[in-house]
Amino acid sequence: MKYVVIMAGGIGSRFWPVSTQQKPKQFIDILGIGRSLLQMTYDRVLPLVDPSNIIIMTHADYASLVMEQLPDLPERNILCEPSRNNTAPCIAFAALHIQARDPHASFAVLSSDHIILREGLFRSLLAQGFEICQQKGVIVTMGISPTRPDTGYGYIEVEAGTQAPFSVQSFKEKPDIETAKAYISTGHFFWNAGIFIWRVDTILDAFRLYEPTILEVLDSDSPHYGSTTEQEHINRYYPSTKSISIDYAILERAENVYCIPAEIGWSDLGTWDSLHAYLAEGSGDQLVTVGEKIVPIDCSNSIIVSHSPKTLLIRGLSDFIIVDTDKALLIYPKSKEQEIKQSLSTHLIQ
Repeated sequence: MKYVVIMAGGIGSRFWPVSTQQKPKQFIDILGIGRSLLQMTYDRVLPLVDPSNIIIMTHADYASLVMEQLPDLPERNILCEPSRNNTAPCIAFAALHIQARDPHASFAVLSSDHIILREGLFRSLLAQGFEICQQKGVIVTMGISPTRPDTGYGYIEVEAGTQAPFSVQSFKEKPDIETAKAYISTGHFFWNAGIFIWRVDTILDAFRLYEPTILEVLDSDSPHYGSTTEQEHINRYYPSTKSISIDYAILERAENVYCIPAEIGWSDLGTWDSLHAYLAEGSGDQLVTVGEKIVPIDCSNSIIVSHSPKTLLIRGLSDFIIVDTDKALLIYPKSKEQEIKQSLSTHLIQ
C-alpha cells in the first residue's frame, strides 16, 4: 500500500513576520489563492492516495491547525513530535507508525512548503518512484534540473553516462557560487528537493545500519506504534533522539539511492527571496508586490508584501524585502536575507 508523509512541523522563521511560531508559513496562504501551502501539498497528492493514507508530521503545538485546515484527514493520521529534533527522527517515527499499519507499505516524504506547477507530471513520477522502490528495495529521490547556480540548495551528483533513474554518487551541501557553476557545467548534478520514496523495511534497515541509536531510543519493537498509546510512548522517548537531518543520517551514507529527474515546475518557498524568484519570473524590473494598497515608484528587484488597509508609498528601493503586518514591519536587504533568522534570535523577536 502507498502512503504519503507530509512534514509540517517547522517554525518557518525565514518568512517572519508573516510566519510566526504560533502560525508558521505552512499554514498560511502565502500566494493569496485561498489555500495554505499545507493544503496545496495535500490537494496535490489526493488523486494518488486516499486521505486515510496521508500522514501529517507536525509539532504538537500545531495539531489543531492541521485538523482545522484538513478536516477530511483522519485524526490518527496526525503524528505529533513533542520536540524538534530535525528530519531523521521525524521520518523514523513515521516509518514505525506505517510499519505497524502495513509492514509491506511504501511511503513518500514531502515538505509542506513547496510549489509544484506541473502536478500531473509530479504524480506520475511519484508513482514511478513507488514502483521502483517496491520492486528493487532502493531509496528513490527526485532531482530538479538546476536553472541557475543557486547557493541555497543542496545538490545531487548522479552517475554520468547512464539513464534515469540515475544511481546517486553523492549529496553535496549548499555550495559557493563558483562551485555551483562547476556543478551545473558537468550536466550530472540536480538540486536536492528533499522528496524521497522508499519501502518501510528499506528505510528502517537504513536506520539500523547508519543511525541505529534513533531506533533504539524510539524502541522500534514497541507494541505502542499504531495504537492509542503511541503518542504517549513518543512523548516519553522522542525528545531523547539524536537531532540530525535525514540527509546526514541516511542519504549521504546509503549506497542504494537512485534519482529520478523531475521537470515539475518546482520551487522551494523557504525564504522571501525564493518567493520573490518564483513570483518575479518574466518580470523585467523583478519587482513583486503582494497586496492591494502598494504604490512603488522607481523600485526594482524587490518584494513588497502588505495586506494592511493603509497605503504603502515606496520610492527608490532596489534589492529589498518589505513585509508589513499588523504586528511587525520588516525592511531588509534581500541580499542579506540569511541574516534575518539570526537577527530575530539576537533581539529575542518571535
